[in-house]
Amino acid sequence: MPSTDQLLAFALTSLVLIVIPGPSVLFTVGRALTIGRRGALRSVLGNATGCYLQVVAVALGVGALVERSSEVYLTIKYLGAAYLVYLGIQAGRG
Repeated sequence: MPSTDQLLAFALTSLVLIVIPGPSVLFTVGRALTIGRRGALRSVLGNATGCYLQVVAVALGVGALVERSSEVYLTIKYLGAAYLVYLGIQAGRG
C-alpha cells in the first residue's frame, strides 16, 4: 500500500498533467484565434484523423516494424521532415 506522501505526490502530479493543455489543444486554440471557429473545427478534424491513422498504423504492426528496422525509421523520419518543409513553404506562400 502506498504511503500518504506517495498518494499526495501522485495526485498532485496527476492534477498538473490534466490541467496543462497539450499541443493539440494549443494548436486548436491558436487556429480559432487566427482563422475563426470553422477553421478551428477543420483543424480538430485533421488532428483527430491524424491521431486515428497513427493508432491504426501501430495496430497493423508498423510500430514494431519501425522499432526493428533503422532503415524504415529513417525513411519515415525523412518523409515527415520533407512534409514539414512542404507545409512551411505553403504557409510562406499564402
